[in-house]
Amino acid sequence: MFLLSKLVWIFGQPMSLAFFGVLLALIAGLLRWRILGLIGAAGALLILFVTLYTTTGTYMLQGLEDRFPKPASDPDDVRCMIVLGGAFEGEVNTARHGIEFSEGVDRFIEALRLAQKFPQSRILVSGGDGSLSGGYEGDAAASRRFFPLFGVGADRLVEETQSRTTYENAVNTKAFLAEQGLSNCLLITSGFHMPRSVGLFRKLGIDIVPWPTDYRTTGDVTLGLNLTQPSLNSEHLRTALREWYGLVGYYLAGRTSALFPG
Repeated sequence: MFLLSKLVWIFGQPMSLAFFGVLLALIAGLLRWRILGLIGAAGALLILFVTLYTTTGTYMLQGLEDRFPKPASDPDDVRCMIVLGGAFEGEVNTARHGIEFSEGVDRFIEALRLAQKFPQSRILVSGGDGSLSGGYEGDAAASRRFFPLFGVGADRLVEETQSRTTYENAVNTKAFLAEQGLSNCLLITSGFHMPRSVGLFRKLGIDIVPWPTDYRTTGDVTLGLNLTQPSLNSEHLRTALREWYGLVGYYLAGRTSALFPG
């Protein structure tokens, strides 16, 4: 399942689809299949236009982020938090032995803020190496260097280092929670990632409190043209599609009970 999910994403992301459209048009042209060539070229152009010059991706991402609104205020008490991996540059950290963050760094900044506010809380970091090679450091391993730098003792950390996917995050976390006697933890991950995460945790009967962070949209985006920032438009569509591939895949595999948990 892990390898299949990686292959689906490699070949199913927008730029890959556009590439295959151009490739189809080129092959069809060489074989003098004019209609098939036109279909391939038109399909590639349409994908590129929607990806680069419309707000489609941002709008889709916003829908994911709005599914679980963040509470207006902090809880009165926090005994434990589950932080899902996706905040560290594992390949760079492995090579340079540092603490380099990716765009999802808000997950760990929020966990750090809450850990300092609630010194009695435990922090379970779930995240191994999600690469195909399996040769890089995961988020859980990097967290043991990160949190102590800011006064959060290593004795408060629970490190789940084996998971490669969100499903494995949930399965492995359940075992760790039982072992540590923890329950009703805050689930900290990116807002767009929360629907898929909550669906998996619910299916496994894990009681959590959704605590989204790492927002990428303003919350008031409408569908339309956006000619000023094609790179950002592309990134947003890529992120949103990856989540929806995961939502559909996990639902069809019976790993969640709802297509779009809310």
